[in-house]
Amino acid sequence: MRVVIAMMKHETNTFSPVPTPIERFARGFPLPPRGKDAYDAFKGTGSAMGAYIDLAEREGWDIVTPIAAQAAPSAPVQDSAYKEMSDAICEAVAAGCDAVMLDLHGAMVTESREDGEGALMTRLREIAPDVPIAVALDMHTNLYPEIVENATTLAGYTTYPHIDNYGTGERAGEALIKMIKGDAKPALAWGNRPMLPHVMRQGTADFPNKQLQERVKEMEASGEAMVATLFTGFPHADIRNAGLSVCVVTDNDPEKAQQLCDELLDSAWKDREAWVYQIEPLEESLERAKKVTDGPVILLDHYDNSSSGGTQDTMTVLAAILEAGLEDVAAFAICDPEAVQTLIEAGVGAEVMLPLGGKMDMPSIDKKGVPVTVTGTVKLISDGLYRNLGPASTGMLMDMGPTVVFDTGKVEIVVISRQQEPNDKNAFLSLGIDPTRKKYLMLKSRIHYRAGFSDIAKEVIECAGTGVCTLDYSQLTFENVRRPIYPLDLINDPNEGTA
Repeated sequence: MRVVIAMMKHETNTFSPVPTPIERFARGFPLPPRGKDAYDAFKGTGSAMGAYIDLAEREGWDIVTPIAAQAAPSAPVQDSAYKEMSDAICEAVAAGCDAVMLDLHGAMVTESREDGEGALMTRLREIAPDVPIAVALDMHTNLYPEIVENATTLAGYTTYPHIDNYGTGERAGEALIKMIKGDAKPALAWGNRPMLPHVMRQGTADFPNKQLQERVKEMEASGEAMVATLFTGFPHADIRNAGLSVCVVTDNDPEKAQQLCDELLDSAWKDREAWVYQIEPLEESLERAKKVTDGPVILLDHYDNSSSGGTQDTMTVLAAILEAGLEDVAAFAICDPEAVQTLIEAGVGAEVMLPLGGKMDMPSIDKKGVPVTVTGTVKLISDGLYRNLGPASTGMLMDMGPTVVFDTGKVEIVVISRQQEPNDKNAFLSLGIDPTRKKYLMLKSRIHYRAGFSDIAKEVIECAGTGVCTLDYSQLTFENVRRPIYPLDLINDPNEGTA
């Protein structure tokens, strides 16, 4: 048996100004790793690709890893980058194989395609009509029929923050192995509802997603479904099928698959109001922060999350923290390559005054970048490479680019050259900062911070700042998403939206 195992992952924020060339799909490499480099980069990691490798080796299969490409969310993927990645996968399949295992995202938009993964799947089916294909997807998938109709089996994350990446690869891969051995005949059903759930209401520790994901797991544990997935969708993509969807895989029972699919969709729709986030003014958030006596207190700058396509350089929340005079703060992070180079040239121990952040304009929300002049001392210089301790993406290499810890005396600001969300304590520990000993942690994150920091947080205060990850949909211009759709349109009948 020869199996092609590949990764091509990107969550596209169509409102983001951050470009997405091929170099963005590499961590610790100049370009996405291929061949043995791709195998070595993900073998033994908590990724779906890592799970695929383990399953294939367990079965004694020959493994081909043409490419492992993964980029932080940003603007639509450059067509040249998409071509390079998809060509690598298709060429490996065209060379001959008995199975394909893909670690995809499910929300990739390119400069010329709304559905990058669907286009890849269609192309693969043209090359290899009968080869079984397993697909692992992110919970934030914006599902299109071309993905489902060309997959043999399909699974998505059931946790947010995403700590079951490896388990998702196992679920997709094991179902494929059963099919290959003649022990199962996967039947897939899928559907969606006209809903754009706010990302800050998608956490799986919270109602309603908590209860829905529990039901998903129950379906699999009881044997009702081989695999079941509820995708919350990624709303910061102005494409037709953005939003909540479901895919269920049964063993040769398409009617049951559709029944279970509709059950989950109906439950999600029934609680649609609970998916809407209530925004608190920043001034009120910081007033609450001042009254907290015990830390660490997480100050969540959720409008500018790099893992949702944010620039990670907006200064609204950090400037308010500095102005409020909060002390014993560690801030992760401001992405400002220009400032990093200035600070590196100054050297450790140097006192520097410079304009920080605000280097990128955000025309999609009609906002200019606004730097803030900050004075501080260069405390540490790093190459910005570290591996996650877990439980999110355990063992995977993170790449912040050249990085500086810039200390104002009250706030230690991590200044990075490449966007990186703080979902792991090693984001701080690798830079000599112990997050457990800080009164405040300012994190540019939405939900993923919970994986690394919820166990130490005495309180979490959500701060509405500035950025293309805004929870105020009125700041975004939706032109391509199907309409009507809730909550852009206050509809009560799901049939008013189109699938």
